[in-house]
Amino acid sequence: MISYITGKIKNKRESSVVLDVNGLSYEVIIPPAVMKGIDKAKAEDGTISLVTYHYYQMDQSKAVPVLVGFLNEIEKEFFERVITVSGIGPKAACRALNQPFSMIADAIDKGDIALLKTLPGIGEQRAREIVAKLQGKVGKFGLIQDRAGCETVKGKEDIKEEALGVLLQLQYKRPEAKAMVDNAVQRNPEVTTCEELLNEVYKGSKAALKG
Repeated sequence: MISYITGKIKNKRESSVVLDVNGLSYEVIIPPAVMKGIDKAKAEDGTISLVTYHYYQMDQSKAVPVLVGFLNEIEKEFFERVITVSGIGPKAACRALNQPFSMIADAIDKGDIALLKTLPGIGEQRAREIVAKLQGKVGKFGLIQDRAGCETVKGKEDIKEEALGVLLQLQYKRPEAKAMVDNAVQRNPEVTTCEELLNEVYKGSKAALKG
């Protein structure tokens, strides 16, 4: 079982890094939230040390060894908590953890289903299962100092409020308007402006009418 690895970054991909360890190359899957801190964590010569979660992914008739990398033990522990939720395996967890771990932990503790639904691959039912399984058990992870440079996340909440305000001015009732905004963000978590969000709301309303 590989629990720790140190090597020089040979190649950095969208969701993984390839480390050269004394002439051997290892691909390590990195959750998006962790990837944001990779460059700061590596030494000047490109060397980095990662805490790893080692598991075997079943691929047809064979088991493929997979390494998931973290900058410290506390990040790995949070990941291990998340995969205790029914239906969330290591692969799904890696994809879903695209926001700071402290923010996700805070959302779980508060029962913030709306925020959890914005995580890739996490729908309403899965978000509720996460809260049911982990609420009250992830408080310490909310203390992780990993929110630097995440102004866009806070901005998204502002964008949602702005879009909600526009819909209210257009005579939509608040519950209906909030549902429209939340659904739009769930369909397209990449929106960065109020205009983009309202366009997504409009697309959703058109699709509902056709349905």
